[in-house]
Amino acid sequence: LLSGELEQYYQIDPKDSWMLAAAEKNLPIICPGWEDSTLGNIYAGHVISGDIKNVHTMRTGIQYMIYLADWYTNQATEESKVGFFQIGGGIAGDFPICVVPMLHQDLQRHSVPLWGYFCQISDSTTSYGSYSGAVPNEKITWGKLGEKTPKYIIESDATIVAPLIFAIVLGQ
Repeated sequence: LLSGELEQYYQIDPKDSWMLAAAEKNLPIICPGWEDSTLGNIYAGHVISGDIKNVHTMRTGIQYMIYLADWYTNQATEESKVGFFQIGGGIAGDFPICVVPMLHQDLQRHSVPLWGYFCQISDSTTSYGSYSGAVPNEKITWGKLGEKTPKYIIESDATIVAPLIFAIVLGQ
């Protein structure tokens, strides 16, 4: 995006693009589970037909988790904690927050801090044990958040609320 090579394909004004805003701020956008979607089907079709020569031009979930582990380890410190802003639920929403328990439990990196804050926009019904609608306090038992971690859930349509939050953050 930053090179401008894709500008001819833009479907919106660049000043309204949260993808471009994230790229300009060097913020990662993690999309695990994309294979389980219409985009995944289209991509597989292009690989099968030979239009895409290398199936690995897109990252897999394992590659995303490895990237997240490296990124989080380098960014999160006790002095400069990293927050988690989750849009929606399911694998795409919950996947990245799992990097902290993975670092603690599977790699025994206990000095890595927990997430500094948590905010989720979701229209899923909240309930304990729900994958998409687990309440933020439940994430404490999974080792994702601490008891004192600021945590918020906005129960609404993310297509309405997320752009409003982004506009405020971007000062628009």
